[in-house]
Amino acid sequence: MAGLRGGVGALILDADGLSKLAQGDSRAVSFAMDAHNLRAPVIVAASTLTEVLRGGQRDSPVHHVLRRIEISPIDEAKARAAGELLGRVGLSGHSHALDALVAVVAMAQPPPVVLLTSDTKDMARLTEEPDRPRRERVAVVQV
Repeated sequence: MAGLRGGVGALILDADGLSKLAQGDSRAVSFAMDAHNLRAPVIVAASTLTEVLRGGQRDSPVHHVLRRIEISPIDEAKARAAGELLGRVGLSGHSHALDALVAVVAMAQPPPVVLLTSDTKDMARLTEEPDRPRRERVAVVQV
């Protein structure tokens, strides 16, 4: 898988990544299977559940996926880091706030990290770490 080698790192899913995996999207499933084979965790930020779950039967595929992946809790430190990140990159609004929480979770993982999203532009902006070597930065991948 692009970015994950030798069983280290993580696969991070934003709301679109989680939804696509739950829907059985071939690209998302392939990345998740590769992560599993490399023993790399597949992770979603707890805040992502707010974007995806609505209650009822429609959530069944998402719950099925959630039983097999890690949910990263959002605590005060992550929330503050996400807010400061938004300030640094000049973004605002609640949708960007949720993206910033995902970015903070992604950047906290040991490299290499792959983040599956449909919003590659904003997520690349949020995960940009110019002081970090390129090979250690989060790889933002379209799903």
